[in-house]
Amino acid sequence: MSQNKKKAIVLLSGGLDSMVAAAIAREQGYDIVALTIDYNQRHKIELKSAIRIAEKLEVSEHIILPLDLSRFGGSALTDDIDVPKSGAQPGAGNEIPVTYVPARNLIFLSLTLGLAEARDARDIFIGVNALDYSGYPDCRPEFIEGFERLADLATKAGDQGSGFTIQTPLQYMTKADIAKEAQRLDIDPALSWTCYDPAEGDLHCGLCESCRLRKKGFEEAGIADPTGYAVTG
Repeated sequence: MSQNKKKAIVLLSGGLDSMVAAAIAREQGYDIVALTIDYNQRHKIELKSAIRIAEKLEVSEHIILPLDLSRFGGSALTDDIDVPKSGAQPGAGNEIPVTYVPARNLIFLSLTLGLAEARDARDIFIGVNALDYSGYPDCRPEFIEGFERLADLATKAGDQGSGFTIQTPLQYMTKADIAKEAQRLDIDPALSWTCYDPAEGDLHCGLCESCRLRKKGFEEAGIADPTGYAVTG
């Protein structure tokens, strides 16, 4: 890493949101350490996307950390539970969908925080947003604010007055906004992976809530969607 650049840890899943958050960190002049969690997710193909994105952004270090959350289960992404493809509006109502992974962002941010302290970085980037999303509680601004306070209480750096900032540049963006940001930042959305239930031939299924949100974003942004979907309607 360059000694005269700021350092940031980016939680890089391989999805569109994390890709854009990482590109924003790069634009802001950070040296990036990317952390990708291999949690034995159903859509493990996103790890390949994370590798491609890290290479494209020329991150200083990319760590892929194994953490088998399928041992816990409790989610359609880590357990023998069908991924919903009902066609219901993503994020509609107050019910949290079965694709929610219990405490995932809390677990992931805790690991990211440990890496940040070890690498002497004080900025952490995560691509959460609270507008066009699936209603997960660990994407809300209240969670991020609470974790940031906790980070200062739980670390040596925080105890010594050198606290952490959780950067959420997409927090109040719609999916259309995020698609436009990818275009502005000149980073190809085709590098990213969104689908929760990949179809044969490494295609996005086109029907899960994550695919529907992605499609909706590109349509509303008026930008051509480069994603390969098994079902395009």
